[in-house]
Amino acid sequence: MSHSLPTRAEVAPESTWDLESIFATPADWEAAFSAADAEVPSLAAFVGKLGDPETLVQYFQVAEALQRQVSHVGVYAHLGFATDTSNTEAAARTDRAMGLGTRLGAALAFAEPELLALGAETLTQWGASHPVLSGYAHYFERLLQRAPHIRSAEVEGVLTLAGDALRSATRIHGILCDADLTFAPAEGGHEIGQSTIGSLLTDSDRAVRESAWKGYADAHLAHKNSLAQCLATGVKQNVFLARVRGYDSALHAALTPNFIPVSVFESLIEAFQKNLPTWHRYWALRKRVLGLEKLAPWDIKAPLTPGKSEVSYAQSVQWIAEGMAPLGEEYVAAMVRGATDERWVDWAVNKGKRMGAFSSGTVGTHPFIMMSYNDDVFSLSTLAHELGHSLHSYYSRRSQPQHYASYGLFVAEVASNFNQALTRAYLLEKFADNKELLIGVLEEAMSNFHRYFLVMPTLARFEREIHERVWNGQALTAQFLTQRMAELFAEAFGPDVALEGEDWNRVGSTWMQFSTHLYSNFYVYQYATGISGAHALAEGVLRDGQPAADAYLGFLKAGGSQYPLEVLKSAGVDLSSPAPVEAAFATLASYVERLETLV
Repeated sequence: MSHSLPTRAEVAPESTWDLESIFATPADWEAAFSAADAEVPSLAAFVGKLGDPETLVQYFQVAEALQRQVSHVGVYAHLGFATDTSNTEAAARTDRAMGLGTRLGAALAFAEPELLALGAETLTQWGASHPVLSGYAHYFERLLQRAPHIRSAEVEGVLTLAGDALRSATRIHGILCDADLTFAPAEGGHEIGQSTIGSLLTDSDRAVRESAWKGYADAHLAHKNSLAQCLATGVKQNVFLARVRGYDSALHAALTPNFIPVSVFESLIEAFQKNLPTWHRYWALRKRVLGLEKLAPWDIKAPLTPGKSEVSYAQSVQWIAEGMAPLGEEYVAAMVRGATDERWVDWAVNKGKRMGAFSSGTVGTHPFIMMSYNDDVFSLSTLAHELGHSLHSYYSRRSQPQHYASYGLFVAEVASNFNQALTRAYLLEKFADNKELLIGVLEEAMSNFHRYFLVMPTLARFEREIHERVWNGQALTAQFLTQRMAELFAEAFGPDVALEGEDWNRVGSTWMQFSTHLYSNFYVYQYATGISGAHALAEGVLRDGQPAADAYLGFLKAGGSQYPLEVLKSAGVDLSSPAPVEAAFATLASYVERLETLV
């Protein structure tokens, strides 16, 4: 029996997103691209003239309008390519859009050095008293704090122009893994692809899981040397930029501009290593329940009950809406409209669709979610996660001016994990008397924590080591990367997960399976801080009701108008402290205890 993936043209339109809401046709995109490209040189008229506050206001208006145009061009191109990476026309649009973004960035590069040359006193005064520029006070404050690491207008322009070329490594990695890898079919003729691997790894048939896990890893290992060169190039880019900007390390260069102390990263890693026995307890439980002498890597997500409950897309939307009810009717109504009538979500499963899931969009568009929905509780959880991102963007863009509409990744991963936490709490109560479904929800919880509270901290440790290695002039080879990755996972898995023979290298290939995250300069640790902050805030909403819900909605509406740690404190959680991480590990331990009782 064959289980092949449909082509993009064969999937139902209702399971795809509505890119026509941005541009009705590719021809309209071309027209918008040409218009924006022609407008970029006009920014040169402002060079050397920002010392006059009225001219600065005019500059902000022109620059933001052009940024909005270019963002629409970029979002349309990126989304069209993400759902079919074999589409050469979509690939060309994406490349052209990136080039346009780079040219715009270079044209804007003069502004921040010129503003800093005016001095802190002038910027502070304008931010305090000018009728329009007072709306930029927080922007000026952030700019002044970044001043030691901002270079001259000429250097900033060169760095921006180089950005398109420097991003080639991650694009090559993504194209290779999403479009060009060839996977041997899993047992039973199941076609392996980025759209299906998650579902295959939770299949009740152990032979299907084993063949899918091995086939997926082996396809990556066949290109290990090319992928190692891609990652090494990405790390060298981060190290190069950190040195040019005068940071002490690539880690400092990633965290400091986002106003996150390095101690947040370090305390997370420390708490993770200290709490590994909770994970080891879970793997021991799985081994006993599945009746295995050793748990294999392909058993990590094996169902603990005979059947695997099917959850349709429509059912997921309904349950998520019911779970998010504590945030109020407005939040739920906007979310349901987006997930259904307004077609925010591209949930089709098709050939060429890129790995993973994400939420996108920009000022002037609705949010867009890409995922591959596989009719199970794991897909329900992914949908809840991405809807958390999307509603964050929805509220931020509606509530803030354009220059504060974007928020950092550190707070973004709180909003996404919050939706999962609140939905999961609802389902655990809803199915309290249904043992099979209750176990399924707890398995989803453990799978989610596995990704965000084991895989991501392990990748964060790996990321710090490889950046330090390049900083010190050492090489990154496929052999080193794979060996070190396997060693770190062996520590995380503990004695009950078998990493024998070729499976050692297959686990070690995990770094190859992240074509975006490891190129985003210390992104992955924020999943772990995010899930910690999310659970603290969700518990607050469930415990305290409307006041906590209002504080959380205020956090969503704040966008980038406050520093990330401060806006989270106002919502009710202090992520500068290790306490939320420790509390999240306590939640994880409680899930393990419930499973021990149930099974």
